[in-house]
Amino acid sequence: MLSIGTGIIRTKLMAVLLGPAGFGLFGLYGSILTLTQTLAGMGINSSGVRQIAEAMGSGDAVRVGLTTVVLRRVSVLLGLIGAAVLVIFSGPVSRVTFNTSQNANAIVILSAGVLFSLVSAGQGALIQGMRRIGDLAKMSAVGGVLATFISVLMVYLFRERGIVPAVVAVAMMTLLVSWWYSRKIEIHAPVLAAADIIREASALLKLGFAFMVSGLLTMGVAYGVRVTVLHRFGVEATGLYQSAWTLGGLYVGFILQAMGADFYPRLTATAKDDELCNRLVNEQVQVGLLIAGPGVIAILTVAPIFLSFLYSSRFAGAVGILRWICLGALLQVVTWPMGFIIVAKARQALFIACELAWSLVSLGLAWLCMKYFGLDGAGIAFFVSYIFHGVLIYAVARQLTGFCWSRQSRHIGFVFLLIFSVVIGGHFVLPWLWASGIGVVAAMGSGIYAVRVLLHLVPLDSLPRPVRKALGLLRLAPSGS
Repeated sequence: MLSIGTGIIRTKLMAVLLGPAGFGLFGLYGSILTLTQTLAGMGINSSGVRQIAEAMGSGDAVRVGLTTVVLRRVSVLLGLIGAAVLVIFSGPVSRVTFNTSQNANAIVILSAGVLFSLVSAGQGALIQGMRRIGDLAKMSAVGGVLATFISVLMVYLFRERGIVPAVVAVAMMTLLVSWWYSRKIEIHAPVLAAADIIREASALLKLGFAFMVSGLLTMGVAYGVRVTVLHRFGVEATGLYQSAWTLGGLYVGFILQAMGADFYPRLTATAKDDELCNRLVNEQVQVGLLIAGPGVIAILTVAPIFLSFLYSSRFAGAVGILRWICLGALLQVVTWPMGFIIVAKARQALFIACELAWSLVSLGLAWLCMKYFGLDGAGIAFFVSYIFHGVLIYAVARQLTGFCWSRQSRHIGFVFLLIFSVVIGGHFVLPWLWASGIGVVAAMGSGIYAVRVLLHLVPLDSLPRPVRKALGLLRLAPSGS
């Protein structure tokens, strides 16, 4: 909740200070940094999580120490390489993105953010692989607060000239926070021979290559769509798209982050047991839908007000894109847990093939939908691409583990499908006031339904005492629980 709150504050202040055009530039520079980080990082932030989790599961302290030391050294090395590559190719990157070389110097400054991001990713992988969930939550919250403060300060002082320093400063804050929490982990560093380092680094990079390709494809699609919007509709339209993208992923994003934080290493530990894997995936989908569904319905309902409040009235043109992105983000909650089956099974080639298929379909849909539906087509393409992704990943998961939806998953999915159909249909056929009224009722009703179902899935005594008291006051749980 704190991460979402700071994200909302940061988004609002950035939008007011920069306007749609400046906010679009902020998104473009962020995409360049993320794309370079993904390419240079070789996926070791994800492969490192798997290697650390596997080493922890073995109970071998020497193996844990070896993996940790190699992970840290490789992260620094790849960070330096990534920063150097961005400096060398700053001119071409500027021309491809902005149709001019004038932004090359800003991209050179951005290279420092690549180094900071990759080093912090290695430290975060260590914490995540050891399943120190409390520290991960604190990192997210503290990092969000510091990132908000420093980025807003930079933009406030320098306006558009402060965009790139703000992006770099956010990466630096992430590095400092990850270092602070990773330093608390006691590692018994073994005496390393060259053969040990090469063997462990090879294992990290071999598995990480699949993650790198996947991340590169995902970031490449995001970058490609932004550049297409910029070239076809202009920099202000890019800002509208960026605002919808940021807001649409703000709520669902923390749910997906939680999946990666705890569900991924947990599923990896049980990868050889197909029946247990399938049960864990079904449970994850159920919890994801129950948490994400009511919030997404609320955003769909009050999208115009939400955009004006979080940004300004100048962002009203992003309402249509936001609604489609919200629907696509909800589908991510369903498809991601199934996709983790492929990762947990370490089927790198299959994982890459699935991500490549989605990327090609996604880019093709973006080009086609923007041609026929204008700027809203970018959001429509995102939604349809995840319908394709869901069908594809379900077929693959069924082949790997015999996966199928449980009765509970089908029931929850049907309930939310029905509610979403009513809410979306209302916005197309009814006056705004009537459609909004139906949406508010749907959001409240689905929220109550979600809490009641979650209370059957999660033992009450596992919840924090203030939450149990609040549920008792709302008569959603026995007051004595």
